[in-house]
Amino acid sequence: MTSNAILSAIKAFEGELIAIRRDIHAHPEIAFEEVRTAALVAGKLRDWGIETHEAIAGTGVVGTLRGHRPGQRAIALRADMDALRIEEKSEFAHRSTVPGKMHACGHDGHTAMLLGAARYLAENRDFGGTVHFIFQPAEEGLGGARVMLEEGLFERFPTDAVYGMHNQPGLRAGEFGIRQGPALAASDTWIVTFRGTGGHGGSGAHTATDPTIPLANFILGVQTIVARNVPAVEPAVLSVGHIHGGAFSSPNVIPAEVVITGTARCFSPAVRDILEQRLRQLADGVAAIQGCTAETIYKRRYPPLVNTAAEVAIATEVAAGIVGAGKVDTNIPLNTGADDFAFMLEQRPGAFIRIGNGSAEDGPCHRLHTPLYDFNDDVLALGSTYWVSLVRKELAVEA
Repeated sequence: MTSNAILSAIKAFEGELIAIRRDIHAHPEIAFEEVRTAALVAGKLRDWGIETHEAIAGTGVVGTLRGHRPGQRAIALRADMDALRIEEKSEFAHRSTVPGKMHACGHDGHTAMLLGAARYLAENRDFGGTVHFIFQPAEEGLGGARVMLEEGLFERFPTDAVYGMHNQPGLRAGEFGIRQGPALAASDTWIVTFRGTGGHGGSGAHTATDPTIPLANFILGVQTIVARNVPAVEPAVLSVGHIHGGAFSSPNVIPAEVVITGTARCFSPAVRDILEQRLRQLADGVAAIQGCTAETIYKRRYPPLVNTAAEVAIATEVAAGIVGAGKVDTNIPLNTGADDFAFMLEQRPGAFIRIGNGSAEDGPCHRLHTPLYDFNDDVLALGSTYWVSLVRKELAVEA
């Protein structure tokens, strides 16, 4: 069956996918709290006769489907389910009903697209091998993918390759983007605490050991790390996100302790090591000059997301077969955002593709993680078609 025929078949139940997507959007659930969403997903999978496993990493769901043709190969397709702590400002009928929470990253659409593929494949099992539909919790910051893996995801559901997809505002609807090798950055958090004696900000200032001075020097010094310690051909970002010290109501008191936190982004393990080492050295050095101490905590959160060559080639061929080669960008720019799908790609080969959510040329274009963002329902059937066509390609079904 051709991709156009698959798309037409999925279009026949597109209304159900839109209803699912909007229902999830209206009832957002944040990391590890996706109880309602997981129940909806599991219920649909069971309705379609798909073997369903729940409570993986708390709220994760995996559906397993075996083809009617011979084949030993298995692949996994992943969608994330969680929302964000953002107050939605849209006024459409399916806007969030939960104050302070919304689907501002399109995980509602990701879930609906994978459900669309699951429904189609359950009705058309003319492939050889096994496909696992992974509905993952807690992508937004808490590493649900890592937790699923720690609970034996790929041991319970053996997989030869794993694929992910994310919508991209700014990329036109009907287009795809991908790149081989590093595609998204490692996302790390650092915390530095400077400690001194503190003291009176007036009469006793000269007797105090003041931690705000090394803090100030540290802030300036952080921006020299990328410029002078990281190779110029290696992208990296260090940013300060929070500073705390003293009490607003006591401006005449030099604090005994100040804390600064920030984020680190890069694309290679070697640069990650450099960033951690230099942050520690810088903090210790500026503290020692002023007779203070520094404690540095560097939390390695999400690793770089690295797409493997063979799987990128397969994903590219599949996408081009649906929309044409001219609408598949195979060298999209590096993105210093992060996604915990990277943990899965550390354990299995695979590829993470972008599907266009619409650009300014298509109409209003709101970026991810903003209060007016909404997933574009016009690409639901297209995304489901990509998943189905990928399964048919990977599991040896001729067009």
